[in-house]
Amino acid sequence: MALCFEDKEYVLEKSLDEIDGMKATPEEMDAYEKHYKDATKATCIMVTTMTLELQRHYEDYWSYEMNKGLIGKYHKRARQEKYEMVKSLVACKMKDGESVSNHISRMRQYVDRLIKLNMNFDEELVIDIMLRSFPSCYDQFILTYHLNNNETTLSQLHNLLRTTEAGMKVKGVAFTPVADPVLAIVQGKGKMRKGPPKMNWKGKSQAGSSSSGTKGKSSSDVPPISDPKEATCFYCNDKGH
Repeated sequence: MALCFEDKEYVLEKSLDEIDGMKATPEEMDAYEKHYKDATKATCIMVTTMTLELQRHYEDYWSYEMNKGLIGKYHKRARQEKYEMVKSLVACKMKDGESVSNHISRMRQYVDRLIKLNMNFDEELVIDIMLRSFPSCYDQFILTYHLNNNETTLSQLHNLLRTTEAGMKVKGVAFTPVADPVLAIVQGKGKMRKGPPKMNWKGKSQAGSSSSGTKGKSSSDVPPISDPKEATCFYCNDKGH
């Protein structure tokens, strides 16, 4: 940061080559002296910010050689860490009962770390990854968000999600997705009726043909009989049944 502030970061990308003072032009001598001074200052800054072990290793190096050696030494480690951060970010899902604020904060930690590892992130891509991480109870919010073609920052999206979360809590919407649609109906509408509705047999039966094809009598045409043996069968008209 100090080198960028003083416009001296070029010494990290350009080596300090010796020139022949007898043959060099005045412009070339001025450029060399400026580069020498800037490289010396950058080298001192880099060495003072290193650990003792690195200081002993790079004490005779210029800033350009130090930067090249450090990149080769730590690039593989940074590449591995970058892969792990991307993997964690994409696999991050909102936990059961977790608040929106905690979930977004957890994902932003991954994003911030990737930015420090020199990975450029488009904000829209970050928002899409975050929306993908929410459970199915946020599907209506995500659909509305895309239909309205909203262009929001991460902070604005956070506020929208907090408002949605508060409304879902008021309505008693569960934060865990319901996989079984029948179970969802039971939870939303009350208990379901099992089997066909009960028939009402208390009314008078209608006279006409039965399912067996024989003509039946209505219950009002059958006179009451005290002796069961003398009773006439309702279906076959025989006594004693």
